[in-house]
Amino acid sequence: MHNLCILMHIRTTLNLDEELINKASGLTGITKKTALLHAGLEALIARESARRLADLAGTEKSLHPVRRRRLNTQ
Repeated sequence: MHNLCILMHIRTTLNLDEELINKASGLTGITKKTALLHAGLEALIARESARRLADLAGTEKSLHPVRRRRLNTQ
């Protein structure tokens, strides 16, 4: 059975600070602007998701502690 997949691409014009682009490219080694922008957006999403999760710490008082898996160090 074949899966149907629809890909959407959005083209837009951006005014980017060339100094920021060069610094980010130098730090990451990513030379293509599109790839650099994708990596930056992914990093921003990961950071903000982690921040939001940390902000939730201790806010749900009715939850029971979750049992953690322990690695066998023997």
